[in-house]
Amino acid sequence: MDEKRDVPQGTLALMVLRTLDVLGPLHGFGIGRRIEDISGNRITLNYGTLYPVLRRLELEGAIRGDWRMSENNQRARFYRLTAAGRRELERETRDWHRAADLVAAFLTLRVQKT
Repeated sequence: MDEKRDVPQGTLALMVLRTLDVLGPLHGFGIGRRIEDISGNRITLNYGTLYPVLRRLELEGAIRGDWRMSENNQRARFYRLTAAGRRELERETRDWHRAADLVAAFLTLRVQKT
C-alpha cells in the first residue's frame, strides 16, 4: 500500500475550491475529510494548514463562511464558493493543466538514438 503523503505545496486552495464547487457548502472538518476521501486517502491533511487557507480564501472573497448547526448539532462555520471563487477555480485549473502539460512533456522525453 502506498504511504500517505502531505498535500503537495500550492494545491490545497485548488482542492478546497474544487471540493466546494462539486459538493456544495461544507464545514472546515468536512472539507478536510472530503479532500482526504477524494484522494483515496493517499494524502494526509494537516488541519492546522487547512484553516488558514480557508481564512485566506474568505478574505480574498473566493469563499463565504456562515455559522450554522452541523449534522451532529454543533455550531460550525460552513463555507460556500462565491462567483469570485468560481473564477479563481477556473484560473487555477487552467494554470495546473498548463503546468501538468509542461511536466508531461519532460516525462515523455525519449533519448534519441544516433
